[in-house]
Amino acid sequence: MPADSTEKAAAAARALLAVESVGLLSTISVRRAGTPYGSVTPYALSAGGAPLLLLSGLAAHTHNLRADPRAGLFVGDHSAAADPQAGARLSLMGRAVPVPDDAAPDARARYLARWPRAADTLALADFSFWRFEIEEARFIAGFGEIRWLTADAFNG
Repeated sequence: MPADSTEKAAAAARALLAVESVGLLSTISVRRAGTPYGSVTPYALSAGGAPLLLLSGLAAHTHNLRADPRAGLFVGDHSAAADPQAGARLSLMGRAVPVPDDAAPDARARYLARWPRAADTLALADFSFWRFEIEEARFIAGFGEIRWLTADAFNG
């Protein structure tokens, strides 16, 4: 596959991730060992382009991530709701990890810029920021326009 078409796909994948703000977070269930567990999850992006998640310590997906940080985040083009398979979609694979204390103020500012109403949620003590560390992605831009992308594709 030519480098220019891969870079074009990577740029389109980054653009989709930036313009959308809700994904389907998939974790590995601790309740039903080995079974995928999906949750609708709003996100913002870190300075490096990694999805930032605001998660409750009480949520099943958070319990799952504490046991096994491997996760997936699916993001689709919401403007293609009438024909979802015609729209771009991105399946991120990687790990979700708590945001370190020194990076929390930046994560908070970025998240609130995208989700201002989350300020009320942040007032609750059991919510914290997590960063989705992308390891690989599958990007579908349309019929026949399908690429596997490495983590490096999201650092450009």
